[in-house]
Amino acid sequence: MTPTELKDIVGGLGMPAFTAKQIAQWLYGRHVKSIDEMTNLSKQNRERLNAEYEVGALAPINCQRSKDGTVKYLFPVCCEKDAQHSTLDTQLFVETVYIPDGDRATICVSCQVGCKMNCLFCQTGKQGWHGNLTTADILNQIYALPEAESLTNIVFMGQGEPMDNLDAVLRACEIMTADWGYQWSPKRITVSSVGIRGKLKRYLDESDCHVAISMHSPLHEQRQQLMPAEKAMPIAETVELLRQYDFTHQRRCSFEYICFGGLNDSPLFGREIAKLLNGLECRVNLIRFHEIPNVDLPSSDEKRMEALRDYLTHHGITTTIRASRGQDILAACGMLSTAKQSQ
Repeated sequence: MTPTELKDIVGGLGMPAFTAKQIAQWLYGRHVKSIDEMTNLSKQNRERLNAEYEVGALAPINCQRSKDGTVKYLFPVCCEKDAQHSTLDTQLFVETVYIPDGDRATICVSCQVGCKMNCLFCQTGKQGWHGNLTTADILNQIYALPEAESLTNIVFMGQGEPMDNLDAVLRACEIMTADWGYQWSPKRITVSSVGIRGKLKRYLDESDCHVAISMHSPLHEQRQQLMPAEKAMPIAETVELLRQYDFTHQRRCSFEYICFGGLNDSPLFGREIAKLLNGLECRVNLIRFHEIPNVDLPSSDEKRMEALRDYLTHHGITTTIRASRGQDILAACGMLSTAKQSQ
């Protein structure tokens, strides 16, 4: 809730207006788990709040720990089934991944249960779409994370398409960056997208957070086979939209590129990527494919990925190979929640 909404609540309960600011500080500054912990509120006011409200933090119900330090958590969610009705369904779950790396600690959050995009290489898309996470569902993955105090970065690269649940994602980003909220810099938050007409533009207009576009192929026909969303908004149109924005200072633009052995990792694709992104201030992250059941796509080898990285870097596009993490704990998006929901 925003300070304005909190003021409405405390006013309705006959509490002083300044109590709203105190509640916000307890929630976003100290991350309390219960109203009883808000000790600078009178006992009577805590009782009034407890009668009708709760903090709402839900602990993860399961986790898997990798030998490299990565932890994948499974959270229950109060999924918004449609615009009018929100119901708690304890049979719905999303994954959240905590990734420590030296002095950096990143959390990969989800924004939907399942996904409508149905990308060929993604286990989440095989689940179908079951609902949008509420803003509370999104924030709870951060709020109730055991390692929350060590976090340095957030990426919306978990389950679901952020632009398909844009209102909740923007609201979560606002709370994370607001002076009355978590007070994070927008530079610590990255939101990914396959590219959705209209909604991606709205995100770029309304948020200062970084953007990451799932490319995976620069060629229209091949990308459409991998990602049905290419039909509605081709990658070429997405790049043209991005050219209208400034990525030279505060905000960063990046492209995610899963390498499939012999399919999209040859010098031909390097040339096409360089041509597509020519003149756009951006970077490319090459990612090794994590195999998922019943999908016959090969993973690229290190030499081919290094050759593609070196070609793009030589042609003026900053390119990195993302280190694979958590391969021993059902690392691919959707694997753990699929296993849980199939029980």
